[in-house]
Amino acid sequence: MDPTLLLGSLFAIVVAGALALDLGVVHRQAHAVRAGEAVRWTALWVAIAAAMGAGILLVRGPEDAVLYATGYVVEYSLSIDNVFVFGVVFAAFGIPRHLQHRVLFWGVIGALAMRLVMILLGTALIARFDWLLALFGAFLLATGLRFLFRRHDAEAHPERSRLVRLARSHLRVSAALDGQRFLVRTSAGMAATPLLLALVAVEASDLVFAIDSIPAVFGITSDPFLVLTSNAAAILGLRSLYFLLADATVRFQRLSTGLAAVLLFIGAKLVLGPWVHVDPLASLLVVLSILGLSVVASIVAPPDRHEAPGIGDMRRPMDPG
Repeated sequence: MDPTLLLGSLFAIVVAGALALDLGVVHRQAHAVRAGEAVRWTALWVAIAAAMGAGILLVRGPEDAVLYATGYVVEYSLSIDNVFVFGVVFAAFGIPRHLQHRVLFWGVIGALAMRLVMILLGTALIARFDWLLALFGAFLLATGLRFLFRRHDAEAHPERSRLVRLARSHLRVSAALDGQRFLVRTSAGMAATPLLLALVAVEASDLVFAIDSIPAVFGITSDPFLVLTSNAAAILGLRSLYFLLADATVRFQRLSTGLAAVLLFIGAKLVLGPWVHVDPLASLLVVLSILGLSVVASIVAPPDRHEAPGIGDMRRPMDPG
């Protein structure tokens, strides 16, 4: 068997096993995820991502391992904004903390399927039209500027997204939650619970963020194996990252400026690619340096509380009992 195919198969088996353990054993009974559990799951997903990187190093060499690591770091960092949107979604639909894990679990499964399609489509288009990389670069430059100058106090209303409005217009919606169920039987027939609408909003938010993040990873490498595995490794850690940040006392609100700088760097690298070559290791060091400085700035000079709401500021329904 081809070593790359074998490595990908082992990665898929390990991920499937961890997901089955997560939903079928650890969260078979719904409960609120506390900080300690979130730390353990975050460590597990990071360890799986690191093991995949080590496998790529052994099978494909150091250059591909660095490209994978850079893609993972960029994707994981860009996912921070998506994590904060999760808090807005749960507040908007009144989802208590002990039910949030179920929404995010199926949200991650949907995100993986969605990104697989987008990555395969992007790979096919780039193979046929190589000028698309420069277009991706221009798009990332525009996105980076939008990140840099966006209003932090702008209100987000994921419950008003087109996808959620479409679901409301075509589905019978129950006003009340019914445990972990997405659908319930009523006297008028089957109805969606607010849990299903929250899932739709989570998927809609991931689609929006994928439009930004996938071109960024293509700016690092156009190898579909590296793009897909780095994306998958980062997305799988989103749920535990959300619960970890939900209980964090320090919120890295300066990170958005760092993310803007990362997008601007990758966009410029793509646009100038035909004339300027940037070594993969140098790219990784630049990305890590930018993110590290933004985290330090968040701690040393945190913004005023009114500048950007953190997850801890979201109003959450009280847990039962």
